[in-house]
Amino acid sequence: MPATYDLILKNGTVWTPSGPVETSVGVRDGKIVEIGAQGDAGETIDCTGLTVMPGVIDSQVHFREPGLDHKEDLESGSRAAVLGGVTAVFEMPNTKPNTDSADALNDKLKRARDRMWCDHAFYVGATAANAAELGELEMLPGAAGIKVFMGASTGDLLVSDDKELARVLAHGRRRVAIHAEDETRMQERAHLRVAGDPSSHPVWRDDESAMLATRRIVKLAREAGRRIHVLHVTTPAELEFLGQNKDIATCEVTPQHLTLAGEEAYPTLGTYAQMNPPIRSGAHRDGLWHWVNQGVPDVLGSDHAPHTKDEKAQAYPASPSGMPGVQTLLPLMLDHVAKGRLTMQRLIDLTASGPQRIFNLVNKGRIAPGYDADFTIVDLKKQWTVEDEWLASRCGWSPFTGMTLTGQPVGTIVRGHRVMWEATLANEAHGRPVRFQETYRPA
Repeated sequence: MPATYDLILKNGTVWTPSGPVETSVGVRDGKIVEIGAQGDAGETIDCTGLTVMPGVIDSQVHFREPGLDHKEDLESGSRAAVLGGVTAVFEMPNTKPNTDSADALNDKLKRARDRMWCDHAFYVGATAANAAELGELEMLPGAAGIKVFMGASTGDLLVSDDKELARVLAHGRRRVAIHAEDETRMQERAHLRVAGDPSSHPVWRDDESAMLATRRIVKLAREAGRRIHVLHVTTPAELEFLGQNKDIATCEVTPQHLTLAGEEAYPTLGTYAQMNPPIRSGAHRDGLWHWVNQGVPDVLGSDHAPHTKDEKAQAYPASPSGMPGVQTLLPLMLDHVAKGRLTMQRLIDLTASGPQRIFNLVNKGRIAPGYDADFTIVDLKKQWTVEDEWLASRCGWSPFTGMTLTGQPVGTIVRGHRVMWEATLANEAHGRPVRFQETYRPA
């Protein structure tokens, strides 16, 4: 008797753990049940000519809700995510109020239910006041872990002193996410900002401010015996250093820093190129690519951090730092694949296998029986241009508008639900909290 499935993806190039295979995938009850599936299905999607990847996971987004909803909210940010092929996101805690307590985390989880289009988890922000509670907070359902801002950025979460950082690292056992810029050095260099000139941003927040903070946090992590994850690394020197400390430190790079170079970005984009840590030189960008192809970065994160056009139109340095990126993360990286800078295998490692490995995700990041039926379906040959009409972020802009790319997300499937197909959304949002091995309790 032929098998019956809820969904079959047929005739696609499917990236299994063994590599790409021309095959079909059967799904039942939100799980992958068979590679090479044949039989009846409630829904069949013909993927002829398309590539089926494990669902893309973006482990750093700022969706701004609550308190900053005029820039973005959980619905609009997750809508942008699935339109860009992203099936799960980890959202950051610098909202208003900060996500720094059990009540604040639970509030976000309630807001997300039946509104977020993709699966999700929320970071808890570390402060001097909640350091002793972090071991409990990181174990709550729906928590992606603890986030530390060593340097000031959007919001008022800041833990810059080594003594307080040591207190944070002493409480808990999950991997801690780190924004590594040295606050003291940046305060000393604030006079180097040039009014009206955003190209002075990387002069102020220089290489040494990043490297100094990264060295400090690795030393403190070793003293505490605590694993860390350094976010949005922008300098080749940091990646070389982190490559020597992989036993305790994982790290992330962003598509923005792999795509933009300050020499072109600041004259053409102005404050729209302003983010923390900064877009640096073409030499920095090329150096990051060297270490990507050496295998040092573990994941890609978009650091999606939207602000309105009115806010970004303020003269530097009054203009806020941050740019949207969740919807363009995968398109940009597919274009890099098309240009030969990156292999599909490495892209999948950075967007699925890597997040699963370093964050200990339950049933994510792999096309294999028993795993969640999360798929990102792409057309590797499609040439297209990023246009404002395609963008879903509430901020209404992207630094990549007008860019012609090769490789386009066609479909986003989350736990067997076809959430997006050819830029059209499903009727309902089905996002649910991501589960982690360290906090998972089987029924």
